[in-house]
Amino acid sequence: MQYDFVNAPDRTHADSVKWNVKPGELPMWIADMDFKTAPEIIEAMKKKVALGAFGYEFPKDDYFNAVADWYETEHNHRPYKSWMIFTTGVVPAISSIVRRISPIGDNVLVQEPVYNIFYNSILNNGRHVLSSDLQFDGQEYTVDWQDLEEKLAEPLTTLMIFCNPHNPIGKVWTAKEVQKLADLCHQHHVTLLSDEIHGDLVRKGKDYTPAFSITGEAQPNVISLVSPSKTFNVAALHAATAIVPDENLREMVSRGLNSDEVAEPNLLAIPATIAAYEHGHDWLHALKKQLNENFDYAADFIQQNIPEVRVIPGTATYLMWIDVQKVTDDSQTLADFLRKKTGLIVSAGSVYRGNGHDFIRMNLACPLAMVKDGMHRLASGISKYSK
Repeated sequence: MQYDFVNAPDRTHADSVKWNVKPGELPMWIADMDFKTAPEIIEAMKKKVALGAFGYEFPKDDYFNAVADWYETEHNHRPYKSWMIFTTGVVPAISSIVRRISPIGDNVLVQEPVYNIFYNSILNNGRHVLSSDLQFDGQEYTVDWQDLEEKLAEPLTTLMIFCNPHNPIGKVWTAKEVQKLADLCHQHHVTLLSDEIHGDLVRKGKDYTPAFSITGEAQPNVISLVSPSKTFNVAALHAATAIVPDENLREMVSRGLNSDEVAEPNLLAIPATIAAYEHGHDWLHALKKQLNENFDYAADFIQQNIPEVRVIPGTATYLMWIDVQKVTDDSQTLADFLRKKTGLIVSAGSVYRGNGHDFIRMNLACPLAMVKDGMHRLASGISKYSK
């Protein structure tokens, strides 16, 4: 089937967070795509709505089989159905797990710069953010394993939130790195909570390693959170799955999700997720081909036309991490300037903490024509800012 990655739906009057903008502005910030989702998902939703009766629902074997089949086919790791719990989203599940697994006042470890909503889930629930910052050598980010282990060993560190693959830097952790991190967490009695919402969006190179697939004594200590949300542009569907191999830990997670009322599906969550996972393979592969074309164009354009900035190579997500430290060390001021002068809306890297003040993040999940528009606006804005 031929899929349309050329025409963007007009969401300016559709309650869209992303497109709540002034005329002439171009939003390339929040992580949702300007592509229609897979037609197979839309067809499943239409069929459900046509039923005309919308009572209470719960996920059954067909839902969990679809999740398991997807991970076996796309990622070569099959979770057991008994390991899975439905939840209304990765972020609600993170907040619930923070409350259920870590005591108030304890440390929750992250690796900055990292997805900014992690901080909300930690701080809003009375826990402390403790970061083992990723080390940046000017080309790529790596883990400071000694620092990480020292912080895992702190008595008040009881939970680690792991971004796998990493947002915003687009890094895919190797299987060896995921195993080592899980082993260290187990050694120091820290539960590993792995946010894998971008796991399907590895555009090239080796695939990501789901935390639930690690081996040895550390496996009972991990929680994977997965969702079709980013993969298929269905964020408002509010559907995700917690995959927890250990029965004891799974019971704790399940109790927390149910106590917080984030374990029941809405009208479309089950049929749309099943359709995505059973029939979305071809659409996803076509999407990744388009994303690679977008990334190649943007990287070449920046290299040739905006020498002051540099793209940090990443093989996952549709989010480009751009080094602007030769232009400014205050990415928020730059982002505000770009919006005011060119209408281009990007994410200031400073919200992700760590060394994010030297970066901006751009969402390239849109038609190539929109990417080209964004790049020209970026070039114009950087030129004006630098003068």
